[in-house]
Amino acid sequence: MKETILLIEDEKLMRVTIEDALRTAGYEVLSFETGAEALSSLKISPADVVVTDVRLPDIDGLNILEQITRMNDAQVIVMTAFGTIKDAVNAMRLGAFDYITKPFSLDEFLLLIERALEVKRLRDENIRLKKDLSRCYGFPNIIGEGPEMKKVFSLVERVSSTDSTILILGESGTGKELIATTIHYQSKRKDKPLIKVNCAAMPEGLIESELFGHEKGAFTGAIKRKPGRFELANEGTIFLDEIADLPLSTQSKILRVIQERTFERVGGTETLNADVRIIAATNKNLEEEVKEKRFREDLYYRLNVIPVILPALRDRKEDIPLLIDSFLEKCKNKLSKNIHFSRDVIGALIEYDYPGNVRELENIIERCSTLAVSDVVEKDSLPSFILKKTEGGKQPSLSSVASEAEKDYIIRTLKTAKGNKTKAAGILGISRKTLWEKINSYGIG
Repeated sequence: MKETILLIEDEKLMRVTIEDALRTAGYEVLSFETGAEALSSLKISPADVVVTDVRLPDIDGLNILEQITRMNDAQVIVMTAFGTIKDAVNAMRLGAFDYITKPFSLDEFLLLIERALEVKRLRDENIRLKKDLSRCYGFPNIIGEGPEMKKVFSLVERVSSTDSTILILGESGTGKELIATTIHYQSKRKDKPLIKVNCAAMPEGLIESELFGHEKGAFTGAIKRKPGRFELANEGTIFLDEIADLPLSTQSKILRVIQERTFERVGGTETLNADVRIIAATNKNLEEEVKEKRFREDLYYRLNVIPVILPALRDRKEDIPLLIDSFLEKCKNKLSKNIHFSRDVIGALIEYDYPGNVRELENIIERCSTLAVSDVVEKDSLPSFILKKTEGGKQPSLSSVASEAEKDYIIRTLKTAKGNKTKAAGILGISRKTLWEKINSYGIG
């Protein structure tokens, strides 16, 4: 699609010359003799770049600039004669991209147009990425419809718009980082940095340097000043994952940041402000850690302003079919395979307790999908630790799963098949007759 340049120039020869040059360069061109005509056009057809003379017969060029910036996101280039450069400088102050002095070469002019378009492309891409981030970390992308997850969604929605410190608690693999990311991108700080820190992964001798930065010469190897994570997160959010693994000496410094909103770099004397929202997470029982003197009690109470407790996957098995569908769809796209799981596989996956929670389920889905030799994944493709759970017992099937989970899975399969019951039966791995019986049994419309 061609990019559009809108030209406002009252001198006919100049207007036609510029118009021809722009069209030859491959741009769509809208040209007008007066400002009023141009503004009317912009209300209907937006432009990527507007080029306008400062002096026009009907409207002052600066007035046009102000109106364009209010109604359109176009980059504005001002053309000016040598004697009106002051007007062009004023236009720059009012938000013009640049100005060019008449007479000018067409090559110089076209280069300026391309620079303006490049800035607009970058700005549009930045806006698109921010929208994508908001969409990616909105609630529809956190999977769960059971009562436990609905409580989590409700709490996250209420706390995201605040600046309160959040403590996310839950076993490994329950999605603590995803919740923290969602809170940030649903908050008023969403356009500022989100800095993630895995406290358990940092070498003990470098933790304070990583968190607070250091000055040149603060220790051996500190050859230049380095900003820390709190400094990088200024005006944004810092996510301290596995915070229970921080040594007590560092915990005291984190406590100071929370209390005083200030810190110093290692080896430095300058006090820096910490305009940072803190979200912390751990898979450990912090109350137990406090009793065992491994975690500071005062820091625990400072962090535990608003606790968000994520349930283990074994405590919300009604969400497993939803998760399976989501992860399976992701694998289909990634592997370019049209893969389905048999009912025995679905049953076994629902029965399993998942010590690794959602992350473990996702890994199992990816493993089975990658190693699948046909479109339908059968039970023998499951890892041995899942198969052992049902060894010697009855084969797992949909009838062994909670009725609500089975009903939900059938409904969603029918939606996937767009109501085609033969196709849905094939996906479920059952006969059309059996599917009809289940539809009637559950009263599925």
